[in-house]
Amino acid sequence: MTKYVFRSPSRYIQGAGVMKELAKEIESIGQYPLLMADEVVWDITKEVIEDSFDATNTNYHFEKFNGESSTNEIERISDSGKKQSVDLVIGVGGGKTLDTAKAVSDKLAVPVVIVPTTASTDAPTSALSVIYTDEGVFEAYEFYDKNPELVLVDTATIVNAPIRLFASGICDAMATLVEVKATMKRNGNTMAGGKPTLAAQAIAEMAEKTLFEQGVAAYKAAKDGIVTPAVEAIVEANTLLSGLGFENGGLAGAHAVHNGFTALNGDIHHLTHGEKVAYGTLVQLVLEGKTETEIKEYIEFYQQIDMPTTLEDMHLTSASFEDLVEVGKLATAEGETMENLDPEITAEQVAYAILAVDTLSK
Repeated sequence: MTKYVFRSPSRYIQGAGVMKELAKEIESIGQYPLLMADEVVWDITKEVIEDSFDATNTNYHFEKFNGESSTNEIERISDSGKKQSVDLVIGVGGGKTLDTAKAVSDKLAVPVVIVPTTASTDAPTSALSVIYTDEGVFEAYEFYDKNPELVLVDTATIVNAPIRLFASGICDAMATLVEVKATMKRNGNTMAGGKPTLAAQAIAEMAEKTLFEQGVAAYKAAKDGIVTPAVEAIVEANTLLSGLGFENGGLAGAHAVHNGFTALNGDIHHLTHGEKVAYGTLVQLVLEGKTETEIKEYIEFYQQIDMPTTLEDMHLTSASFEDLVEVGKLATAEGETMENLDPEITAEQVAYAILAVDTLSK
């Protein structure tokens, strides 16, 4: 039976200063939350969050996130939540913190509220987590029955994060329509558990249109810590539009190549999720046989926001062809999203496409 599935968070709130209303917004969701953030994020957000809870006379249990969305970290935080008898999980921070918060909420069978402090990925709205080993190697996608109850995005906090993260989110979002189109052409399956919906396609199209039209202006404003209408539009494109688009429209080659890059050692692991997805998007375009003109439109856009488009940018100048084949092997492994592009693509073809992107970018 063919089925079309669309899923989303219950609520999405975005705006400058909305973190001040966190405690008020969760009152109808839970009474005693486990709140998790890494040390850096907590130093930045602690005062605002504490003031928020003080204003409502409610309390929370804080747990420091140690940096990797791994099975061991999920188990550790879940055990703490059980001991405290929490009835809600709040994740504050970047992609791995938020993925871990979703996993912990699933284990505890309680709702989750997501508070991204960067617009660096499209993970916040989805009902899935990317799980890595303790060493940071991609392990699996974990799927959940429900999306977050609330995604609360404070754009004043977003523009004070490193600008590289803002640009990385643009790159993650830019992959959305590219991958949705491939999934629809192949009649592939989505992360939502069905075939791509027309709604997902429309959302993905609006995401890419917004990114191309306002991305550079928003990047410049965010670089100076300014919240402008363009910044608000791009934060929404990075977070809500891309999140709904990828989950309900499908992933394909770009994210498969991202996962493939985790097979390598070295400085490539210092790159963000979005930076690796940017290169993966270009690799997918090559594998699809897109024209040089089409591919260069993406390359030039990435270069305007200082994102990687060459092997040097990716810290892969010393990588051998055999190394790139290893990337290809992981990207084309059984069950990978490369199947939504073409299940017959080989590891060697991926390696050649990686090299072709470098040549086109130069």
